[in-house]
Amino acid sequence: MSTVGEWTALGAARHELGEGARATDDGFLFVDLLAGVLLETDGTPSLRTDRDSAPTARERLRLDIPLGAVAPRVAGGWIAAAGTGIALVDVSGRTESGAPAAAIEWLARPFDDAPVPMRMNDGVADPHGRFWAGAMPYDGTPGAGRLVRVEPDGSVQVVLDGLTIPNGPAFGPDGATMYLADSARGVILRYRVEADGGIGEPAQVFATVEDASPDGMTVDADGCVWSALWGGRRLHRYSPGGELIDVVPVPVAQPTSIALSARAPHRIVVTTATHGLAGPGPLDGATLVAPTTVAGLPTATFGA
Repeated sequence: MSTVGEWTALGAARHELGEGARATDDGFLFVDLLAGVLLETDGTPSLRTDRDSAPTARERLRLDIPLGAVAPRVAGGWIAAAGTGIALVDVSGRTESGAPAAAIEWLARPFDDAPVPMRMNDGVADPHGRFWAGAMPYDGTPGAGRLVRVEPDGSVQVVLDGLTIPNGPAFGPDGATMYLADSARGVILRYRVEADGGIGEPAQVFATVEDASPDGMTVDADGCVWSALWGGRRLHRYSPGGELIDVVPVPVAQPTSIALSARAPHRIVVTTATHGLAGPGPLDGATLVAPTTVAGLPTATFGA
């Protein structure tokens, strides 16, 4: 029996490329990646569907570059995988139209001069205050993708190459295990992470998907790995050992990322995309929310 209940759309918005879903202390945030927009729910989304109480999300900030994902900072605001690099972002007031204005401070833009055009993709903080984010080639050049690690002091280093479209990553409860999807290859990889942030062993294949592309991931309070399957109309939940233990259908073609609330009432949020669909269905591009029996891990924060 599925661990997830009935899906509800989070408002009427439909995003070209929803991504980067993360739980907050009292709600969820996510991005509309190609539009450069960060959105957040006001508290834990209600699951009622009447007009006056349907769940919604509000815009927190907007950049003029793609925004792959963010993680909260100890000092306030967020660290972001954005454009061709890593930046600190925060709300700096309001524009003349009343929209949130963004302040951005670049830590590094390592892919400005890459051999093929690149953009940052998904990213997440680990339990030790580091931020990890993937970079992918726009044209899907095999092996051009990279993984970046940002130390709490703001230093940025490329730590993995030879990927194509890195997604995730996600970390086990103690931060010693990292899961990283290479979507173009249809695999989820598992890495051992040392206490100093070094990757101590070659990658192990954690899971393989033949008919869809593993996309965004999260790890729940039981240490199980959830993967959104782009093109698969479903989510997978794997045991820490890699056994497929639950398959959760979603009413969309392209689920992209997953977040689970750490506190009750437990909710699961899934972002989705219309990008590349010739005829999107009524819920394609929506951000979906449902009740679940599974608790998430507290969202990690970047910084010392």
